[in-house]
Amino acid sequence: MSAAARLRRIWLCADDYGISPGVNRAIRDLIERGRLNATSVMIVGPAIQRSEIEALQAAVKASPRCAIGLHVTLSAPFRPLTMHFRPLDGDMFMAFPKLLRAGLMRRLDSEFFRNEVRAQLVAFAEAFGRPPHFVDGHQHVQLFPQVRDGFLEAVGEAAPKAWVRQGGRNLPLAQRLASPKAMVLDVLSAQFRRRAQRVGLAFNPAFAGAYDFTRAADFGALMRQFLEGLPEGGLVMCHPGFVDEVLTGLDPMTDVREREHAYLAGDAFAQLLAASHVTLA
Repeated sequence: MSAAARLRRIWLCADDYGISPGVNRAIRDLIERGRLNATSVMIVGPAIQRSEIEALQAAVKASPRCAIGLHVTLSAPFRPLTMHFRPLDGDMFMAFPKLLRAGLMRRLDSEFFRNEVRAQLVAFAEAFGRPPHFVDGHQHVQLFPQVRDGFLEAVGEAAPKAWVRQGGRNLPLAQRLASPKAMVLDVLSAQFRRRAQRVGLAFNPAFAGAYDFTRAADFGALMRQFLEGLPEGGLVMCHPGFVDEVLTGLDPMTDVREREHAYLAGDAFAQLLAASHVTLA
């Protein structure tokens, strides 16, 4: 068996295209370098003008194996596309901790989420001229109880050939216990996978990329951990970006995005892929 045949092909997906011009520029830069093979678009974001869509399409044309997905957005400080969406905080979606709590307490109506996700899928198709290759969720909202029911129903109706992102890891229990945040995603994803199978939607076999963004972490060391044991077709989530005023007004993830971009653009990442027998091609 040749060395190339032994390579694991994974997805490295940059979230949040459309949240700000600086994030968009950083993601396009990595696509053009061949350092990403997926990005998910926040169709309700403030930086999703026609020029930003055309720039992304041009970057992907130069790197045609890069998939473009929809980053379903259902949490503050963003606003819904559908007129009668509930629950809201003023005119915005609820903050994601409140949304998760409401779902766990069975206080949500999945029909509102089905309609909103479907509207975002339609807006994506109008912007890009086709449905998304895959569908995921900002702040993992697609995994939340009750939200996931409306999410999966909408994707099954409007983009049945797209795969959906689950956030469960393929690791021994002892390793999974080391990250409480990722453990929550493991638990939520178990139900999500069962429901996705029931409606006939494909999903990634494993997930990595969750870490504490509030701490100054060594992203290179984290990436090494993310790749360990990740199977063929597994997905690593990342958030590269350049900080600008739009981003700082919307999201607490700022400088960490520049650290991620710097690492992914550098030689150390290419060396890690080779040493780990992983490819994005």
